[in-house]
Amino acid sequence: MAGFEDRLTALEAVVERLERGELSLEESVRLFEQGVQLSNACKLELEKAEGKIQVLVEGASGEVQLAEMEIEADEEEDDAE
Repeated sequence: MAGFEDRLTALEAVVERLERGELSLEESVRLFEQGVQLSNACKLELEKAEGKIQVLVEGASGEVQLAEMEIEADEEEDDAE
């Protein structure tokens, strides 16, 4: 499995090729589909990372405490990969 940076680099390359406009319709559609898949994978990985970020919250006594940041991520998306 490629890392986030690898997927992002691949997505940038797809966008660059599509922007040149030198491809056939079939190749453009294939690259567009690949770009959508890469974009969705990057988005999912960013959402997972966001869920792991710790945020500082002030407790009732005024003390600063660490708390896990919660996001509404659908567990079924993880199973779809």
